[in-house]
Amino acid sequence: MIRFDRVVKRFGDNVVLDELDFAVRPGERVTLIGPSGSGKTTILRLLMTLERVDGGTIHVGEDCLTHVRRGGRLVPADEKHLRKVRRRIGMVFQQFNLFPNMRVLRNITEAPVHVLGRSTEDAERRARELLDVVGLADKIDAYPTQLSGGQQQRVAIARALAMSPDVLLLDEITSALDPELAAEVLDVLRDLARTSDITMLCVTHAMKFARDVSHRVLMFDAGKIVEDKPPAELFENPEQERTRAFLRSVLDEA
Repeated sequence: MIRFDRVVKRFGDNVVLDELDFAVRPGERVTLIGPSGSGKTTILRLLMTLERVDGGTIHVGEDCLTHVRRGGRLVPADEKHLRKVRRRIGMVFQQFNLFPNMRVLRNITEAPVHVLGRSTEDAERRARELLDVVGLADKIDAYPTQLSGGQQQRVAIARALAMSPDVLLLDEITSALDPELAAEVLDVLRDLARTSDITMLCVTHAMKFARDVSHRVLMFDAGKIVEDKPPAELFENPEQERTRAFLRSVLDEA
Protein backbone atom coordinates (compact mmCIF):
# COMPACT_ATOMS: atom_id res chain seq x y z
CA MET A 1 0.00 0.00 0.00
CA ILE A 2 2.95 2.32 0.71
CA ARG A 3 6.38 1.99 -0.85
CA PHE A 4 9.40 4.26 -0.43
CA ASP A 5 12.14 3.62 -3.00
CA ARG A 6 15.51 5.24 -2.21
CA VAL A 7 13.79 8.36 -0.87
CA VAL A 8 16.00 11.32 0.00
CA LYS A 9 14.81 14.39 1.88
CA ARG A 10 17.08 17.29 2.80
CA PHE A 11 16.49 20.51 4.71
CA GLY A 12 19.44 22.64 3.70
CA ASP A 13 22.59 20.64 4.43
CA ASN A 14 20.72 18.33 6.79
CA VAL A 15 19.86 14.96 5.23
CA VAL A 16 16.73 13.84 7.08
CA LEU A 17 16.02 10.73 4.98
CA ASP A 18 18.96 9.00 3.35
CA GLU A 19 17.89 6.74 0.45
CA LEU A 20 15.12 5.26 2.55
CA ASP A 21 13.54 1.99 1.42
CA PHE A 22 10.52 0.55 3.18
CA ALA A 23 7.05 -0.78 2.43
CA VAL A 24 3.73 -1.24 4.21
CA ARG A 25 1.35 -3.95 2.99
CA PRO A 26 -2.41 -3.39 2.63
CA GLY A 27 -4.09 -3.73 6.01
CA GLU A 28 -0.79 -3.66 7.86
CA ARG A 29 -0.29 -1.47 10.93
CA VAL A 30 3.26 -0.13 11.19
CA THR A 31 4.60 2.12 13.94
CA LEU A 32 7.67 4.32 13.59
CA ILE A 33 9.68 5.01 16.72
CA GLY A 34 12.96 6.81 17.33
CA PRO A 35 14.44 10.03 18.70
CA SER A 36 13.22 13.48 17.68
CA GLY A 37 14.75 14.52 14.37
CA SER A 38 15.21 10.95 13.13
CA GLY A 39 12.87 11.48 10.14
CA LYS A 40 9.66 9.83 11.35
CA THR A 41 7.29 12.77 10.93
CA THR A 42 8.99 13.73 7.66
CA ILE A 43 7.79 10.39 6.25
CA LEU A 44 4.19 11.31 7.06
CA ARG A 45 4.59 14.83 5.68
CA LEU A 46 5.95 13.43 2.41
CA LEU A 47 2.95 11.11 2.13
CA MET A 48 0.60 14.06 2.72
CA THR A 49 2.59 16.05 0.10
CA LEU A 50 3.32 18.74 2.69
CA GLU A 51 6.95 18.22 1.64
CA ARG A 52 8.49 17.12 -1.67
CA VAL A 53 11.14 14.41 -2.06
CA ASP A 54 14.66 15.38 -3.12
CA GLY A 55 15.31 11.94 -4.53
CA GLY A 56 13.61 8.60 -5.04
CA THR A 57 9.90 7.83 -5.40
CA ILE A 58 6.89 7.09 -3.20
CA HIS A 59 4.03 4.82 -4.28
CA VAL A 60 0.57 4.58 -2.72
CA GLY A 61 -1.06 1.38 -3.93
CA GLU A 62 -0.55 1.16 -7.67
CA ASP A 63 -0.08 4.94 -8.01
CA CYS A 64 3.20 6.80 -7.92
CA LEU A 65 2.57 9.72 -5.57
CA THR A 66 5.65 11.78 -6.27
CA HIS A 67 6.10 11.44 -10.03
CA VAL A 68 4.24 10.94 -13.32
CA ARG A 69 5.53 9.41 -16.53
CA ARG A 70 5.79 11.82 -19.47
CA GLY A 71 7.60 11.17 -22.72
CA GLY A 72 8.97 7.89 -21.39
CA ARG A 73 10.53 9.39 -18.26
CA LEU A 74 9.49 10.17 -14.70
CA VAL A 75 8.97 13.83 -13.86
CA PRO A 76 7.80 15.43 -10.59
CA ALA A 77 4.03 15.22 -10.19
CA ASP A 78 1.90 18.32 -10.61
CA GLU A 79 -0.62 19.49 -8.01
CA LYS A 80 -3.58 17.85 -9.78
CA HIS A 81 -1.92 14.43 -9.61
CA LEU A 82 -0.86 14.96 -5.99
CA ARG A 83 -4.43 15.81 -5.00
CA LYS A 84 -5.79 12.71 -6.74
CA VAL A 85 -3.44 10.28 -5.01
CA ARG A 86 -3.58 12.13 -1.68
CA ARG A 87 -7.32 11.43 -1.45
CA ARG A 88 -6.40 7.84 -0.60
CA ILE A 89 -4.66 9.03 2.58
CA GLY A 90 -6.10 10.37 5.82
CA MET A 91 -4.01 12.01 8.51
CA VAL A 92 -4.56 12.85 12.16
CA PHE A 93 -2.15 15.49 13.48
CA GLN A 94 -0.71 16.27 16.91
CA GLN A 95 -2.85 19.40 17.09
CA PHE A 96 -6.42 18.56 16.21
CA ASN A 97 -6.79 21.17 13.43
CA LEU A 98 -10.58 21.28 13.70
CA PHE A 99 -12.41 24.31 12.27
CA PRO A 100 -13.31 26.28 15.42
CA ASN A 101 -16.27 28.06 13.78
CA MET A 102 -17.94 24.79 12.68
CA ARG A 103 -19.91 22.35 14.78
CA VAL A 104 -18.66 18.77 15.03
CA LEU A 105 -21.00 17.49 12.31
CA ARG A 106 -19.83 20.03 9.74
CA ASN A 107 -16.17 19.51 10.67
CA ILE A 108 -16.63 15.89 9.59
CA THR A 109 -18.82 16.45 6.51
CA GLU A 110 -17.06 19.46 4.97
CA ALA A 111 -14.36 17.55 3.05
CA PRO A 112 -16.52 14.58 1.89
CA VAL A 113 -19.03 17.05 0.41
CA HIS A 114 -16.63 19.56 -1.14
CA VAL A 115 -13.68 17.31 -2.04
CA LEU A 116 -15.30 13.94 -2.78
CA GLY A 117 -18.59 15.38 -4.05
CA ARG A 118 -20.80 13.32 -1.75
CA SER A 119 -24.32 14.47 -1.01
CA THR A 120 -24.88 16.25 2.28
CA GLU A 121 -27.31 13.52 3.30
CA ASP A 122 -24.78 10.72 2.69
CA ALA A 123 -21.96 12.64 4.36
CA GLU A 124 -24.07 13.35 7.45
CA ARG A 125 -25.20 9.74 7.71
CA ARG A 126 -21.57 8.56 7.60
CA ALA A 127 -20.54 11.25 10.11
CA ARG A 128 -23.16 10.02 12.58
CA GLU A 129 -21.88 6.45 12.18
CA LEU A 130 -18.30 7.55 12.81
CA LEU A 131 -19.19 9.66 15.81
CA ASP A 132 -20.81 6.57 17.26
CA VAL A 133 -17.60 4.62 16.57
CA VAL A 134 -15.47 7.17 18.45
CA GLY A 135 -17.99 7.46 21.28
CA LEU A 136 -19.13 11.03 20.61
CA ALA A 137 -22.62 10.68 19.14
CA ASP A 138 -23.92 13.11 21.78
CA LYS A 139 -21.45 15.84 20.70
CA ILE A 140 -22.66 16.18 17.12
CA ASP A 141 -23.83 19.81 17.58
CA ALA A 142 -20.95 20.95 19.81
CA TYR A 143 -18.24 23.38 18.76
CA PRO A 144 -14.60 22.28 19.21
CA THR A 145 -14.09 24.74 22.08
CA GLN A 146 -16.82 22.91 24.01
CA LEU A 147 -14.86 19.63 23.84
CA SER A 148 -11.91 18.30 25.81
CA GLY A 149 -8.64 17.73 23.98
CA GLY A 150 -9.30 13.99 23.89
CA GLN A 151 -12.75 14.54 22.43
CA GLN A 152 -11.36 16.91 19.80
CA GLN A 153 -8.79 14.31 18.79
CA ARG A 154 -11.51 11.66 18.50
CA VAL A 155 -13.48 14.02 16.23
CA ALA A 156 -10.29 14.46 14.17
CA ILE A 157 -10.07 10.67 13.79
CA ALA A 158 -13.70 10.54 12.65
CA ARG A 159 -13.03 13.37 10.20
CA ALA A 160 -10.08 11.50 8.67
CA LEU A 161 -12.10 8.28 8.37
CA ALA A 162 -15.00 10.15 6.71
CA MET A 163 -12.87 10.46 3.58
CA SER A 164 -12.76 6.63 3.31
CA PRO A 165 -8.96 6.56 3.05
CA ASP A 166 -6.97 3.45 2.20
CA VAL A 167 -4.22 4.64 4.56
CA LEU A 168 -4.48 6.39 7.92
CA LEU A 169 -1.46 8.37 9.13
CA LEU A 170 -1.17 9.16 12.85
CA ASP A 171 1.41 11.72 13.96
CA GLU A 172 2.02 11.73 17.73
CA ILE A 173 -1.70 12.18 18.19
CA THR A 174 -1.62 11.93 21.99
CA SER A 175 1.40 14.16 22.63
CA ALA A 176 -0.75 17.21 23.44
CA LEU A 177 -3.02 15.30 25.84
CA ASP A 178 -2.74 14.36 29.48
CA PRO A 179 -2.55 10.60 30.18
CA GLU A 180 -6.27 10.10 30.87
CA LEU A 181 -7.38 11.84 27.67
CA ALA A 182 -4.62 10.10 25.70
CA ALA A 183 -5.96 6.74 26.90
CA GLU A 184 -9.42 7.61 25.49
CA VAL A 185 -7.94 8.28 22.05
CA LEU A 186 -5.72 5.19 22.04
CA ASP A 187 -8.68 3.00 23.03
CA VAL A 188 -10.59 4.27 19.97
CA LEU A 189 -7.64 3.39 17.74
CA ARG A 190 -7.26 -0.05 19.31
CA ASP A 191 -10.94 -0.71 18.50
CA LEU A 192 -10.42 0.58 14.96
CA ALA A 193 -7.40 -1.68 14.49
CA ARG A 194 -9.38 -4.67 15.74
CA THR A 195 -12.51 -4.05 13.63
CA SER A 196 -11.16 -2.70 10.33
CA ASP A 197 -8.58 -3.56 7.70
CA ILE A 198 -7.38 0.01 7.13
CA THR A 199 -3.64 0.42 6.65
CA MET A 200 -2.08 2.47 9.46
CA LEU A 201 1.27 4.22 9.66
CA CYS A 202 1.82 5.67 13.10
CA VAL A 203 4.47 7.85 14.75
CA THR A 204 4.25 7.65 18.53
CA HIS A 205 6.13 7.63 21.82
CA ALA A 206 3.31 5.56 23.38
CA MET A 207 5.18 2.27 23.47
CA LYS A 208 2.32 0.22 24.94
CA PHE A 209 0.05 1.38 22.13
CA ALA A 210 2.73 0.53 19.57
CA ARG A 211 3.02 -2.95 21.06
CA ASP A 212 -0.76 -3.47 21.17
CA VAL A 213 -1.77 -2.42 17.64
CA SER A 214 1.28 -2.87 15.39
CA HIS A 215 2.17 -5.69 13.09
CA ARG A 216 5.66 -4.19 12.79
CA VAL A 217 7.65 -1.55 14.64
CA LEU A 218 10.45 0.31 12.83
CA MET A 219 13.20 1.99 14.84
CA PHE A 220 14.58 5.08 13.09
CA ASP A 221 17.79 6.94 13.68
CA ALA A 222 19.44 9.59 11.49
CA GLY A 223 17.10 9.01 8.56
CA LYS A 224 17.60 5.26 8.38
CA ILE A 225 15.80 2.17 9.66
CA VAL A 226 17.91 0.69 12.43
CA GLU A 227 15.59 -2.20 13.25
CA ASP A 228 12.35 -3.62 11.79
CA LYS A 229 10.58 -6.33 13.80
CA PRO A 230 7.24 -7.49 15.18
CA PRO A 231 6.58 -5.50 18.37
CA ALA A 232 7.11 -8.34 20.85
CA GLU A 233 10.55 -9.06 19.37
CA LEU A 234 11.64 -5.45 19.13
CA PHE A 235 10.57 -4.50 22.65
CA GLU A 236 11.74 -7.68 24.36
CA ASN A 237 14.87 -8.51 22.40
CA PRO A 238 16.18 -5.58 20.33
CA GLU A 239 19.31 -6.41 18.37
CA GLN A 240 20.81 -2.94 18.09
CA GLU A 241 22.35 -0.97 20.95
CA ARG A 242 20.77 2.20 19.51
CA THR A 243 17.32 0.62 19.87
CA ARG A 244 18.07 -0.57 23.41
CA ALA A 245 19.25 2.90 24.44
CA PHE A 246 16.17 4.58 22.95
CA LEU A 247 13.77 2.14 24.61
CA ARG A 248 15.49 2.60 27.96
CA SER A 249 15.08 6.37 27.68
CA VAL A 250 11.38 6.40 26.71
CA LEU A 251 10.39 3.65 29.14
CA ASP A 252 12.20 5.44 31.98
CA GLU A 253 10.27 8.63 31.10
CA ALA A 254 7.00 6.69 31.21
